[in-house]
Amino acid sequence: MVMAITPSLNASSLPLPMGSIVSHGSRHARPAVRLGAALLLAVLAVASPAAQAPPVLVIMAPEELASARSRLEAFDRQPLAGIVRTVGLEHPGPPIQVVLAGEDSEAAREVSLWTAGYALSHSSLIVLFPSRSPVYPHDTLEDVLRHEVAHVLIGRAAGGQAVPRWFHEGLAVAVERPWDLEDRSRLVWELIAGPRLSAREMNALFDGGQGAQSRGYSLSAAFVRDLIRAYGAGAPAAILGLVREGAPFDRALATVAGRPLGLVEDAFWDRQRGWTMWMPLATSGEAFWLGVIGLAALAVWRRRRNAWRIRRRWEEEERTAAERERAASHSDVLH
Repeated sequence: MVMAITPSLNASSLPLPMGSIVSHGSRHARPAVRLGAALLLAVLAVASPAAQAPPVLVIMAPEELASARSRLEAFDRQPLAGIVRTVGLEHPGPPIQVVLAGEDSEAAREVSLWTAGYALSHSSLIVLFPSRSPVYPHDTLEDVLRHEVAHVLIGRAAGGQAVPRWFHEGLAVAVERPWDLEDRSRLVWELIAGPRLSAREMNALFDGGQGAQSRGYSLSAAFVRDLIRAYGAGAPAAILGLVREGAPFDRALATVAGRPLGLVEDAFWDRQRGWTMWMPLATSGEAFWLGVIGLAALAVWRRRRNAWRIRRRWEEEERTAAERERAASHSDVLH
């Protein structure tokens, strides 16, 4: 049965999504022993072989979006258990309410036209706009759903405490799907054309327009993936576990990394100049076929260039022969 969106879910009663995925709460300092214990528990939770269950999704939609609702109800939710594990939750928590909204809804009017969905992590609520074409870093409505579910689970793993936007978005992209050629290509472009940004400057990108937000997704996702490569798959869960115990985010990250955020940022940017970023791009399957296409294009160009040179030589020879004939004819006239 397709259920209409209830008045309690009316967009006018919801805060704007750009800042709402991050749940802010009070933070209290705890002893270092408590922090160390939280770190250990978070790592053990991620390393545990026990399989987590995926979160329960309750999908609601008006009658005109019944087909989109059916599509998402058929969506395979089992991979979402991997997100539960990555953020360090032992259990996914209570059901997550997913509301599908049309373009004539107040929720649609309150957000930018390129926003395909948003999450209110503290309310366990996700709002999706099926009629909108997803933009980077998403390709489908299912991608958007995975991304927003990740936001809710990140908020739960942090216990409602403050997590910076760059980490929220970067981790949500990192767990949503594998790093593909488009991600690598965008990062390469940022390294070539963009400035070297701090994590806080990445944060500010999400308050800008569509282009700035796309840069924010690209850089923050690359930064979080670099954290995972450098400090292990349990790093996100360990950081969020410390935040849940009351540590400020920067201190939690420094505890896991063994160095302050500024040095972690420097290490990230330094690594982007090395083979750790360029080699995966060069050796990916997509890059292979792009290379084949590039070589074919180069061969066509060289063939056309050689043909052009041959035509030029023929034209020169014909012109020279014609000049010789004219000179010979002129000489015969004189004699």
